[in-house]
Amino acid sequence: MAQTVRIALDAMGGDHGPEVVVPGAALALERHPDARFLIYGDEAVVRPVLERHPALLPVTELRHADVSIRMDEKPSQALRIGRNKSSMWLAIQAVRDDEADICVSAGNTGALMAMSMFCLKTLPEIDRPAIAAIWPTIRGESVVLDVGATIGADASHYVNLAVMGAAMARIVFDIEKPTVGLLNVGREEIKGIEAVKEAGRILREANLAGLDYRGFVEGDDLGKGTVDVVVTEGFTGNIALKTAEGTAKQIGEYLRAAMSRTWTAKLGYLLAKTAFDALRAKMDPSRANGGIFLGLDGLVIKSHGGADALGLASAIDIAYDMAHYDFMRTIRDMLDQIPAEASA
Repeated sequence: MAQTVRIALDAMGGDHGPEVVVPGAALALERHPDARFLIYGDEAVVRPVLERHPALLPVTELRHADVSIRMDEKPSQALRIGRNKSSMWLAIQAVRDDEADICVSAGNTGALMAMSMFCLKTLPEIDRPAIAAIWPTIRGESVVLDVGATIGADASHYVNLAVMGAAMARIVFDIEKPTVGLLNVGREEIKGIEAVKEAGRILREANLAGLDYRGFVEGDDLGKGTVDVVVTEGFTGNIALKTAEGTAKQIGEYLRAAMSRTWTAKLGYLLAKTAFDALRAKMDPSRANGGIFLGLDGLVIKSHGGADALGLASAIDIAYDMAHYDFMRTIRDMLDQIPAEASA
């Protein structure tokens, strides 16, 4: 386990670019003094922002990139114009070339995934990568995957997702044997599509050492935190993620409207402000920012494009843990345990 964690940052990614990426790195450095940064971007734009954070200067190397990828760029176009010269590509390439342990970008998700797959490739056992998210729950937090990388799955892919999600939970949550559930339309073994039922059978019979398979879970279990890892394919996972985000905003609007309706309600809000602040923090996506690309032969973290400096720092926190605790070794060890029938 390396003493120093080297983090490559795409400074031009996201809605705010260097004005968020650089302060986010400064916040992360306060928490992780052994972090070192490779920042890629337009030097004329990034340098003045970097110089406002003197603590970063001794631990940061700024590398100029001629091209930045727009948030609305199609993945194919991003590959064509950005390969070998964009800030996003160069940050990923630093991982491939062992100049960095992990890459963090708030840029275009499709472009980041396409470039990551093209540059890093997938692990030998993995056909398609996944995006894993940290999901706030009543119990604390869970890992949910896939939340949008690939649509559809066979039994083998579900099993791979379960193993990768468990490996991530071991690192991020410090759980020796995370509990895992397959998202389904019911808990009974006879329910659901054939791929999910077959994946459930494989996981149940394999009894893998690195995870505790708990069977099927339903949609309401996402918020309950019934298991540490919830496994689904990208279509369903992305809908679930967007539904949860929309519901959180809806509840926030309801509360705001209710608290401003009468003077007694306003007084009640003032009296309960500490509780409301705690609720807001719990529902704040910046507190659990950072989608992890799993299945690649290297580490890449996707930050929310609209994240502020605190949110970007949260993504870097996850990146630090994944690199510091050697996630790639953990995931390779767990993938080696998958029975041969699941790879067929």
